[in-house]
Amino acid sequence: MMSSTIVSTEQLAAQLGRPDWVVVDCRFTLTDPAAGQRAYAAGHIPGARYAHLDDDLSSPITPQSGRHPLPDRAALCARLGEWGIGAETQVVVYDDSFGSMAVRLWWLLRGLGHAKVALLDGGLPKWTREKRPLSDALPTVVPQHFPCPDEPAWGVDAATVEAIRLAPGHRLIDARPEQRYSGEREPIDSVAGHIPGAVNWVFEENLDLDGTYLPAAELRDNFLGILNGVAPENVVHTCGSGVTACHNILAMEIAGLPGSKLYSGSWSEWIRDPQRPVATGDVA
Repeated sequence: MMSSTIVSTEQLAAQLGRPDWVVVDCRFTLTDPAAGQRAYAAGHIPGARYAHLDDDLSSPITPQSGRHPLPDRAALCARLGEWGIGAETQVVVYDDSFGSMAVRLWWLLRGLGHAKVALLDGGLPKWTREKRPLSDALPTVVPQHFPCPDEPAWGVDAATVEAIRLAPGHRLIDARPEQRYSGEREPIDSVAGHIPGAVNWVFEENLDLDGTYLPAAELRDNFLGILNGVAPENVVHTCGSGVTACHNILAMEIAGLPGSKLYSGSWSEWIRDPQRPVATGDVA
């Protein structure tokens, strides 16, 4: 079995403990960066490693960057190998926030050419509701060699966004909550609003009431309406710092609309340059 989008709790439970499957806990809280690691120590899916958004899945912030710059390629590949992930490993990522953090690692791995990575559908909340096992033990890990490409497919930069944001045949999709997109409220970044030309599709719209992704056909209908004839490969996703936007990329993959891209710097990088335009209101 190989999955490159999502796996169910039932599927993971049936494969748990296999040496060629590696589970990674990606719980993280923006307002308390140590909270995820504390939660992991208190109890996690047996065998899971822990990935820290700031320390493992990002590089240090610079004056020009957003809040979660892309990680150093070689450092991430080394860390993946330390977690026991090799070329043939099936990776399953999860969190406790509707997949909003774990999708960052899903996207990074896909960009490194690793197709065998999937999000646990419903995450830890669904796993625990079903009374499946948890452990506070650190996993026993056999390090592997993770092959590292010279040029990962890690999205587009601000210059590309500037070039396509109003161009016919392209679409820029913002995954943030409506109030942040409109500029009515901005609890995190120093400037409120959105990139002019972006439409708003809040990532939670991809979810059913139980926190799992909607059926593929429903996701497809939703995104075809948003794209309005734009080809998936001409779609760029953005959010606050290049994390939750990956949720929309995964949703499009599930929907059979692959090929969309991430502006990894997202809003928090865009506003670093005061010459870049900002829009407010007009929620699309």
